[in-house]
Amino acid sequence: MTNREEIERRRTFAIISHPDAGKTTLTEKLLLYGGAINQAGSVKGKQSAKHAVSDWMDIEKQRGISVTSSVLQFNYAGKCVNILDTPGHQDFSEDTYRTLMAADSAVMVIDAAKGVEAQTIKLFKVCTLRHIPIFTFINKMDREARDPFELMENIEEILGIKTYPMNWPIGCGKEFKGVFDRNTRKVLAFSSDGRANGVKKVDETEAELGDPALDELLTPYLHQQLVDEIELLDGAAEEFDLDKVLRGELSPVFFGSALTNFGVEPFLENFLRLTPTPLARVDSLTGEQVDPCRDEFSAFIFKIQANMNKAHRDRIAFMRICSGKFERGMEAYHVQEGKNIKLATGTQLMAQDRAIVDEAYAGDIIGLFDPGIFSIGDTLCTGKKKVEFAGIPTFSPEHFARIEQKDTMKRKQFVKGMEQIAQEGAIQIFREVGGGMEEVVVGVVGVLQLEVLEYRLNTEYNVEIRMQQLPFEQLRWVQNDPDTYNLRDLDLTSDTKAVEDMKGNRLLLFTSDWAVRWAETHNEELKLSEFGNI
Repeated sequence: MTNREEIERRRTFAIISHPDAGKTTLTEKLLLYGGAINQAGSVKGKQSAKHAVSDWMDIEKQRGISVTSSVLQFNYAGKCVNILDTPGHQDFSEDTYRTLMAADSAVMVIDAAKGVEAQTIKLFKVCTLRHIPIFTFINKMDREARDPFELMENIEEILGIKTYPMNWPIGCGKEFKGVFDRNTRKVLAFSSDGRANGVKKVDETEAELGDPALDELLTPYLHQQLVDEIELLDGAAEEFDLDKVLRGELSPVFFGSALTNFGVEPFLENFLRLTPTPLARVDSLTGEQVDPCRDEFSAFIFKIQANMNKAHRDRIAFMRICSGKFERGMEAYHVQEGKNIKLATGTQLMAQDRAIVDEAYAGDIIGLFDPGIFSIGDTLCTGKKKVEFAGIPTFSPEHFARIEQKDTMKRKQFVKGMEQIAQEGAIQIFREVGGGMEEVVVGVVGVLQLEVLEYRLNTEYNVEIRMQQLPFEQLRWVQNDPDTYNLRDLDLTSDTKAVEDMKGNRLLLFTSDWAVRWAETHNEELKLSEFGNI
């Protein structure tokens, strides 16, 4: 197969959702269809020894949630599929935002009983920043659910995106009979053997609307209701427009049940048909798009994870390949360091299981062993013409805590642990302007990350800490030149704090929106930003 053929069969997407919408279950079912795993572990079975295949950290297994983002790959129907499984827990981290920067499209999982929830809105906003296609899987139709028309309206009103139902549910909960496929105009009837969580296929019965056999299959009432609803949909719904889907303006919607497997395979087949091949990324040096199929290799680092293997205390840098082909042992130019480095070993990860990768193509995500030379946002490339991809934005934390180590003799381990975990992007570290690391302020997107930080410092670095929650809610990066603009001269509210990050960038911490507005209105030349560049 040529490089172009290999690249064009790649599909790289992230799965996003609110907690408990069934995202991890859907991920596992997709892996089942791809033959990557043989049996799905019931994610909710916390009493059993099974855990979701994408959860590898002990704290994830104990709670039945995803804390970090995993990368999973499988082949299906001639396509090579890369899934970026992001945390859906409400205390997710900035890691989730960054992972979306490496995806070419997103699958949004919504609970049919609850509709769009808070966490989904945050993640959706990051997708719309990049105008990537968003596909919707409305899950848990085998339980009591909201009216499907109401669910569509809910998505359109809250997220501001048009919807197009690719299939339509017939009943819900105990009355859930299946779905009507709007493309083939046939009914796929749902039947369960009660053990559907572990099997690959659910029996499907095909029949056309109006067929007398459907009265027996669905009941006359549900058959008539389906005929009426499809007539209404065909007359009033948004027209299907693939260009709008690819621009992120129209979301194809699928109804189903990941737990019972119903609707998962038709969703996967349609998704792979409609979702784009690897997208071109913009070279920030020239403003031109870098063609994924060009011969020269290019990639960027979007995530760093330390201590994935407790036996080796290693660091893995996750790299999204943007163009060309990766080969084990190849040399590439590290733009930020300004020198060539050898990419000795690439790995693909299936949770804690690893496989050495000899070659990979644009669209693939691979892990590089990192001796400490990579940072998030770094670019690697080959060829005479160097490229550089824009840095990944740093998102403002929403929760802050003051942290210090209990045992001053363990300062070295404390500093190392804090710096390594910060480099992964789960936490941001701030200190007094010009201060040291004896006492630091940590900012996180979700409160759970503070718990994860304490847990990891203890188990991986053998350091115990004291933690005090702080009242700050907002953070802004100061854009003014530090040589000519002194933070001490600013007119600020008494509860506003000036700090700096590990790279010396200056920031202000605020306790409220009102305090932010005060700073902006009382300091004419002050330039503040909600995002910082890594």
